[in-house]
Amino acid sequence: MAKVGNRQRKTLVCTVCGNKDARTERNVKNTTERLELNRYCAKCQKHTVHKEEK
Repeated sequence: MAKVGNRQRKTLVCTVCGNKDARTERNVKNTTERLELNRYCAKCQKHTVHKEEK
């Protein structure tokens, strides 16, 4: 059974404008590499790559 503390909320940053407009959860034990998702950026008004904040 999964432990309670494995899932953490992470902030995603737009690679184009640097806007921190997206939040997501991920299991830090199963996925050790940083997230990189294609999300809609409200500031750029288009879909861009968002990377997990350090």
